[in-house]
Amino acid sequence: NTLGFQLHPQHISSLSLLFFQIHIIDFDDENNIINKNVLLHQAGEIWHIGASPADKAVLTTCYNKSESHCSRAASPPDWSSSDATRTDAGNLSSKLSVLSVFVLWEPMGDGKRVISLADNNALLWDLQESSTQATVSSTATLEGKGQLKFTAGKWSPHHNCSQLATANDTAIRGWDLRTMSQIYCIENAHGQLVRDLDFNPNRQYYLASCGDDCKVKFWDVRNVQEPVKTLEEHSHWWVDPEGLDRGGLWSGFPRVLAAS
Repeated sequence: NTLGFQLHPQHISSLSLLFFQIHIIDFDDENNIINKNVLLHQAGEIWHIGASPADKAVLTTCYNKSESHCSRAASPPDWSSSDATRTDAGNLSSKLSVLSVFVLWEPMGDGKRVISLADNNALLWDLQESSTQATVSSTATLEGKGQLKFTAGKWSPHHNCSQLATANDTAIRGWDLRTMSQIYCIENAHGQLVRDLDFNPNRQYYLASCGDDCKVKFWDVRNVQEPVKTLEEHSHWWVDPEGLDRGGLWSGFPRVLAAS
């Protein structure tokens, strides 16, 4: 069973002064052994990693390059092979002149749709069968005063995967991907920068958020005036709220894995 870490680059990749790496961690539950394969990522410093829900051999990386920023799909032939090497399977930002910070795979899909968050634009991409070509099918733009920029996003697994939640600065917004229009907005959701979001896998209307204000908040997107619950146990900013499909901390998010 390959461990599907895709919370942040540090959980699946390591950095060095000479080169950048992607570490593929595989757990052999029969022998209780953890195996690791290392792929070189020579394109640049990795900012974000996303794993295809349909093909375990395909992932995306958003990376920093000296002359440009782009997101790329990588397709090694076999994670379990010690000779596995990184192979470029496509470049989403060859048609973009903006910074792509996140690439989100359709959570319940067949691996043919992704969303990239680039500055103040959310772009919905259709991947071809071979995943070597991609076309933008629709876009949404974050509008308002100042230079607004997406800082986080999560594709909801509910409502036939037709909704997206994004964060910019201290605000959280919901989008209908069928019309690429905004459906809710939580202004000042956190006292400082919102760092990440996650949907409850069991309850279709519940969303978790974390931020630099050292808090995790749980929201019912049908009524966003106040959070349903707030956790304030950390004394440091939160990186990831990850809803787990077990247990009993809260009826909306049974258990939460958080990193700070």
